[in-house]
Amino acid sequence: MNWLRELGRRIRMLPHRRQFDADLEEEMRLHLEMRQQEHLQSGMEAGDARAAARRRFGNVTVLKEISHMAWGWERLEHLAQDVRYSLRMLHQNPGFTATAVIVLAIGIGANTALFSVINGVLLRPLPYPHPEQLVILRESKPNFATGSVSYPNFLDWQKDNRTFASVAMMRGNQSFTLTGLGEAEQVDGIFVSSGFFEQLGVIPALGRMLAPGEDRIGGAPTILITAGFWKRKFGSATDVLGKSLTLDGRDYTIIGVIPATFDLLGSLRSREVYVPIGQWSNPLLMNRAAGLGIGAIGRLKPGVSIEQARADMERVTRNLAAAYPDADKGIGAAVIPLRKWELGYVQSFLLVLFGAVGFVLLIACVNVASLLLARSSRRAHEFAIRAALGAGQGRIVRQLLTESTLIAAIGGSLGVLLSAVGTQTALRMLPTTLPRAAEVGVDGHVLFFAAAISLGAGIFFGLAPALRTARRDPQETLKEGGRGGSGTRHRAQGALVAAEMALALVLLIGAGLMIRTLAALWNVNPGFEANKVMTFGFSLPPSMTNASPEAIRAALREVHDKFQSAPGVQGVAFSWGAVPLQGDDEWLFWIDGQPKPASENDMNWAIDYVVDYDYLQIMGIPLKSGRFFTARDDEHAARVAVVDEVLADKFFPGQNAVGKRLHLNSTGEIVEVVGVVGHVKQWGLDTDDKEALRAQMYTPFMQLPDKAIGTGAGVVVRSDRPAMVFESIRQANNQMSSEQVVFGAQTMREVIASSLAERRFSTILFGIFAGLALVLSSVGIYGVVSYIAGQRTQEIGIRVALGAQRADVLRVVLGEGAKMTAVGMVIGLLAAFGLTRLIAKLLFGVSTTDPLTLVAVSSLLALVALAACYIPARRATRVDPIVALRYE
Repeated sequence: MNWLRELGRRIRMLPHRRQFDADLEEEMRLHLEMRQQEHLQSGMEAGDARAAARRRFGNVTVLKEISHMAWGWERLEHLAQDVRYSLRMLHQNPGFTATAVIVLAIGIGANTALFSVINGVLLRPLPYPHPEQLVILRESKPNFATGSVSYPNFLDWQKDNRTFASVAMMRGNQSFTLTGLGEAEQVDGIFVSSGFFEQLGVIPALGRMLAPGEDRIGGAPTILITAGFWKRKFGSATDVLGKSLTLDGRDYTIIGVIPATFDLLGSLRSREVYVPIGQWSNPLLMNRAAGLGIGAIGRLKPGVSIEQARADMERVTRNLAAAYPDADKGIGAAVIPLRKWELGYVQSFLLVLFGAVGFVLLIACVNVASLLLARSSRRAHEFAIRAALGAGQGRIVRQLLTESTLIAAIGGSLGVLLSAVGTQTALRMLPTTLPRAAEVGVDGHVLFFAAAISLGAGIFFGLAPALRTARRDPQETLKEGGRGGSGTRHRAQGALVAAEMALALVLLIGAGLMIRTLAALWNVNPGFEANKVMTFGFSLPPSMTNASPEAIRAALREVHDKFQSAPGVQGVAFSWGAVPLQGDDEWLFWIDGQPKPASENDMNWAIDYVVDYDYLQIMGIPLKSGRFFTARDDEHAARVAVVDEVLADKFFPGQNAVGKRLHLNSTGEIVEVVGVVGHVKQWGLDTDDKEALRAQMYTPFMQLPDKAIGTGAGVVVRSDRPAMVFESIRQANNQMSSEQVVFGAQTMREVIASSLAERRFSTILFGIFAGLALVLSSVGIYGVVSYIAGQRTQEIGIRVALGAQRADVLRVVLGEGAKMTAVGMVIGLLAAFGLTRLIAKLLFGVSTTDPLTLVAVSSLLALVALAACYIPARRATRVDPIVALRYE
């Protein structure tokens, strides 16, 4: 415990250090005077007596230092001295300090901003109790990706499993017409089962959740609303419970309010109401073969692994396939951890971006290291004098590292402020579907990361200049008189500039490839003409909900004519089912003349578009053969269909598909193929060709079965001003009924842009990082060439005095910069060949070694670097020989 007593003693001495030093100095003075007096009494002269006393007593300064070390905190005091001296030196050089701090703030801020995203999205645990127990359940089909779960299968999964504590379901993308609370409007909602919120640990802000059995078909019409809807429509009044909400002409009783913080999978934030699944009037709900967009989420029992749950669900689905072979043969259950399902593509994508932004920090560090090297050369005389006076290499290194760490700390603090503002701005402005975006922000982990990289950066860029300065021979430096040095002293700076150029070139190539990818995607033919086309949703008044199919069709025709006559509208078509690049729906079919497959899972699949007769012309989809629908293809006419070229080539190879007959399983009807049209890239401009399900089929909108014809539909409109014509359609709609709603207007160009949101996000970020790298590297080469030109002022003066022309001087100085740039670019190109493979999965229509990108980016970097070199080179040509020859 001796060390504890020593620690306590030193702590007690801290407040009395100055008094202790004064007392010690007074005591030493008294001892010296006493010894001097003894020598005087022995007959010595005064000077000899004083010298003898000092020799006998010893070095006063050394003794004071030894005594102070025994009672004080030597390292802390030296650190405080270094900090005070460093602050004074930085204050005396505001230009250097500002440049270094801003460069580091950019690098540290960019890294901190992206780390805050990674922290919020990847590192933080999901905001649910025991999130590792949560899984997504999907139906798996042979040769197809996982799909939605039929409601009957969900009920059996819920009942027969042995490994889940609970299983619940949700069905999003449901729109309701709200009336009775002001102007009629469309609200987005979700169908859920009881237990859905409980298994996610959601506590209602008001009221209660769905009771067991309240979600069954025929249950009471209850409803849960979100906190946002509660505030918007009821002013957050606490008496909202028990009030009635009218959706699609039906009254629902409000039983609870879901808190605003709840947002499963980042997909529920725009939803406003939660309705029990049993209230869905879809006639296909109890069809075991109909998925209908239903998803299931389960919570594993404690101690149950994913593998055990998969084995259990394999048993359940095997039993269902035996019991219901027609619907469930070949149907399995995919058990996917919720975290994996939620993050999806984003994990690898964010890590690639984090690597890219790391290059920006490296460039910033190299830039500041280059500045410090130049500054240390100017301070060589100062450090040589300090070394001559006894300062050791360690002391000099520590002083310089203290300065670099201070610069990094100031730059890091500013960088954190920049990242806090920039991150939220970027999340609001950049096009992205980033999950868990609401959880991105600055917290303790982000601050620790910023502090760590600031400290690491300070040591990284300060160590090389510090060691280089400490190793210099003081005598040689003092002989030079501080005039600079030979060309060999510029090699380290040249190497740093080359490294900057190499790093910048790699980032620029990555950004160039991403830009080329985005350009290639915009040039991909989606299969339709996106210009001048708008799409939106439409719903008849709730009073039509229980109308006869004939009355609904008559009302739809009236709406069609009204919209068609609105100013600016060139064409109108209703649609139902799949929407290009947005939603999908499928038909099951088999070819006439072939035996009916034993089960639905043995049937053929096709993406289903139910459309009006003007749809093909409005969308600009090419007709390959036969004809498209006409107004005569209505509910009274023979059933017809049009297929795309993929379906025709797959199922009728080498034949004419027109005239073939198909059995549609869901309606039981036989349709005749009357035409073949071009293929539409339903699954995305870049991924459609990779999907297993690509065949497409079109059927007439008015030939929808009576049980399927509904009061709502999608609408596509062609107009020269698609973004402006929606207002005239809204006015025409309001003239028909105040309870008739149009909503969700989007141009098809916006639909395409939305499908490319992830790529646009990555391209914009890569572009920002590359732009920062370009600016930082140009600043770096400018600073180094300026310094080298300044160091060679005397040499340039001699050259000019001996007859050198300005062009000769310009060529010499530019040559220095050109050599550094060329070396860096060669290294950068070699590195890019390897590193760009990391973003290969993000590219489309361009290779990682695309010659056009490599040449364009290399030329851009070379031009910027030479422009940065030209300014100091031009300044060097104006040197006055007389002044230069006197230069030190």
